[in-house]
Amino acid sequence: MTPSLLKIAITGIVSCLFISLTAFVIPFSVGVTTPTNASTTGVPVNHTLYDRLLKKYVNEKGLVNYRGFKHDQKELTKYLDMLSNNPPADKWSRNEQMAYWINAYNAYTIQLILNHYPVASIKDIGSKVQIPFVTTPWASKFFKIGGKDMSLDHIERSVLRKQFNEPRIHFALVPAATLGPRLRNEAYQPDKLIDQLDEQGSDFLNNPAKNAISPQRASLSKIFDWYKSDWQKSNKSVDYWVNRYSSAKINRDTPISYLDYNWGLNEQ
Repeated sequence: MTPSLLKIAITGIVSCLFISLTAFVIPFSVGVTTPTNASTTGVPVNHTLYDRLLKKYVNEKGLVNYRGFKHDQKELTKYLDMLSNNPPADKWSRNEQMAYWINAYNAYTIQLILNHYPVASIKDIGSKVQIPFVTTPWASKFFKIGGKDMSLDHIERSVLRKQFNEPRIHFALVPAATLGPRLRNEAYQPDKLIDQLDEQGSDFLNNPAKNAISPQRASLSKIFDWYKSDWQKSNKSVDYWVNRYSSAKINRDTPISYLDYNWGLNEQ
């Protein structure tokens, strides 16, 4: 075989090998995606940007300047993009994961309001016929986390309530309602999360507009009725949680009723 023919033969063999290897590798590489339960960096999210926005647009009473917030909606989107691309990893601490999900719920709720502002109530968003967990604003999958379509309901019910035995999340999740828990004008932080939840509990139980409590009678927020099973976990009770944070105490014989819930927007 002449040198020229030998060169042609070798080139042909190499080409065939390359095509074969490419055909083998591509099917395995195309389907590779980042796991939805792991951060792309592995590092817990920094909530400084969100904290700065809350300090700027939320007052001490937890009321939101949505009109002003609209001007900084791009900054909120930056924070939400960071959340979307960095879901909690298994190696994150419990408090790091909880702070992430509580902040995500509240921040995406703000975004939902801004996307439809002006609006008198979050319940005015979406379908006029609202079926719980189906057609409500909380059931709408309007964002992604870790590449997965996500709703506010999913964060609350399938993540926070299912994975963490912590009923105090109900003092922290803010559905943009007047009689809901106060939206803190700071982000939840892992290193002080428990103190923040305790402060929320005290603030909520001692606000007479949200809970009217005396030893003779207790008119409580609907959240104690809606999430009764959460408050009763670990052999606790509704009266246990009331007495933990309320300055006025009740006992097991104190009649308990539940106040109507005002869904008016928590706006300044």
